[in-house]
Amino acid sequence: QVQLVGSGGGLVQTGGSLRLSCAASARTFSNYIMGWFRQAPGKEREFVAAISGSGTRTYYAESVKGRFTISRDNAKKILYLQMNSLKPEDTAVYYCAAGQGPTWYKPPRESQDYDYWGQGTQVTVSS
Repeated sequence: QVQLVGSGGGLVQTGGSLRLSCAASARTFSNYIMGWFRQAPGKEREFVAAISGSGTRTYYAESVKGRFTISRDNAKKILYLQMNSLKPEDTAVYYCAAGQGPTWYKPPRESQDYDYWGQGTQVTVSS
């Protein structure tokens, strides 16, 4: 079992930045692919970014590429999502997720690629 606790959300103006964190309870954190998803009101959950167990491979949704950066600290067992140049359309509840890894053969952009989910943290970008 892996428990994930996300934090760092909040209210920010357009063009601002936020950093989300996700603390994991996994015994061997580096064995897991980690990802971020988001869900806006009235919309389906969508993939944002993923990172391999070692942190050497990353993958992003086109909508956030160049603005968001996913990273991890395996010693501290924490996943991060640095979000810059935020837009109102980035407003959503953000979820961290863990999947069996440590790497992938096809980009892990589907919910079923992940086995464990955090509780979500709200990000609101005002215009």
